[in-house]
Amino acid sequence: MTAGELFGANRDLARACRDHPFVQGIASGRLERPAFLFYVGQDARFLDAFVRAYALCVAKAPDADSMAAFKELLDGGFAELGLHRSYAARWGADLAPPPAAATAAYTDFLLRVAALEPVGHACAAMAPCMRLYAWLGRELQPVTAADGPYREWVDTYAAEGFQELAGTLEALLDRLGGDPSRIAEHYRTAMQLEQGFFAAAHAAR
Repeated sequence: MTAGELFGANRDLARACRDHPFVQGIASGRLERPAFLFYVGQDARFLDAFVRAYALCVAKAPDADSMAAFKELLDGGFAELGLHRSYAARWGADLAPPPAAATAAYTDFLLRVAALEPVGHACAAMAPCMRLYAWLGRELQPVTAADGPYREWVDTYAAEGFQELAGTLEALLDRLGGDPSRIAEHYRTAMQLEQGFFAAAHAAR
C-alpha cells in the first residue's frame, strides 16, 4: 500500500484522535491549561526521540536524495520545538519532564524501529505522526476561534510548510518501502500510540 492508502486504512484511528476530548478541547479553547502543558512537555520529549530517529534515517539513507530529504525533515523537527519553547516562555511549560508511560512506549518504538530495521520501515513508523498532525491541523482550523488560546498549535500543523514535510516523509515511505506486512503493522502501531498519547495528556488535567 502507498502512504496515502495506509492513512486511509487507519482513518478510524485518525478520527478517534480528532474526536478525542483533548483534541476537541484544543479546538474549542476549553482544554484545561495543566493538561496542555503536560502535553507540551511530553511532546518535547517525543520530538527529541523523533529527530534522533531522523538522524538514524540520514545515516541509513541509500542515496544522496533521500539523505537530503531526511535532513530536511530533521530540521523541521527542530523547528517544531520552537513552538514548544514559546509555550515554555509564555506559560511555563517544562520541556524536560520525566517521560510518561505513553511517551516512553512511543519513543521506544520509534527508536527501536529506526535503529534495528530498514529505513523504509522507520518511515512507516514515523509517517503517521506527520500525516495525522497535518490532517488534524486542516480539520481543526475551520472550527478553531481566531483568538483561541491554542490557535497557534492548530495553525502550525495546518500550515503549508508542515503539509509539505508530511508529504516528503510519505514520498520516502513510498520510494524506500520494505516488507508490506511489517510496514502496515508499524503504521497501525504508531497511530494507536498517537491515540494513547492524547489520552495520557487528557488524563493529566
